[in-house]
Parts: sequence; C-alpha cells; structure tokens
Amino acid sequence: MARIAGVDIPSDKKIWVALTYIHGIGQHTSEKICKDTGVDPQKRVKELTEDTLAKLRREIETKYKVEGEVRREIQNNIKRLIEIGSYRGLRHRLGLPVRGQRTHTNARTRKGRRKTVGLKKGKPKGKKG
Repeated sequence: MARIAGVDIPSDKKIWVALTYIHGIGQHTSEKICKDTGVDPQKRVKELTEDTLAKLRREIETKYKVEGEVRREIQNNIKRLIEIGSYRGLRHRLGLPVRGQRTHTNARTRKGRRKTVGLKKGKPKGKKG
C-alpha cells in the first residue's frame, strides 16, 4: 500500500481512482496530476515504481492543498461566518441546514435523531364535581 500526503492509498485501484482517496483531490484534479507527472492514469498503484510515487508525492505537496490544510481552511471559514453573525453562521451554530433546504420534514442529518415531545398529565378539563 502506497502512502501519499499521509494517506494510505489502495494498491489494487487505478491510480486516478486511488488519488481521490486523498481529501482535497477529486476526479478532475486526480486526472490533471497524472497528466502533469506523465503517469498513465489507467495503471494500478501496485504497478508503479518508487520513482513514480515520489514524483506524484512531490507534485501533490507543491501544487495542491490536501488533507489537514483543506479541513483547517473549511473550519476557519465556518468559524468566520459564525463570528460575523451571518445567517449562514447562525445556521451552522444551531446545527440546521445551511443551504436553504426545508426543515419541517427531513433534515435529519443536520438535526439529529427525533426528540419525542409528549404531553404532561394534569387535571382533566371540563368536569366539575
């Protein structure tokens, strides 16, 4: 198993697919990296030599933001939205959908499990004895 940018990429996958396992690299970027380094994107990772892997590592480290750097940037953007008090920041703070989805039904991913709201027992209304 090869290690690029701190991620173990699977050795049985094609190189363009394996590179997408790195956070911050999608299909388009993966194909661009292969083209820039001169690596055949259809080759499997286990077929690559150590020199080729080093070339890929160097390309990714110098030209692209990946893994922790991308995650940190996203977190800083969210923190900034919360601090300036924008609508999107408020939605992040409350744990609700940020991009205009409906919340009357659905939105369970953001809102979490349903919390059942029950009725309190009290004096029965109406009858006077």
